[in-house]
Amino acid sequence: MVDPVLIGIVVVVLGFVFATYLFVRRIATGFSQGMREGKRGG
Repeated sequence: MVDPVLIGIVVVVLGFVFATYLFVRRIATGFSQGMREGKRGG
């Protein structure tokens, strides 16, 4: 029998990791686009 508390902890951790991944990826893409536009403008 699987402990429902353990399932809840795993779900929360996975959700946190996924949200962090999306957040970091958005920052990285925005940063790279800004660098490209800065080089083009310079």
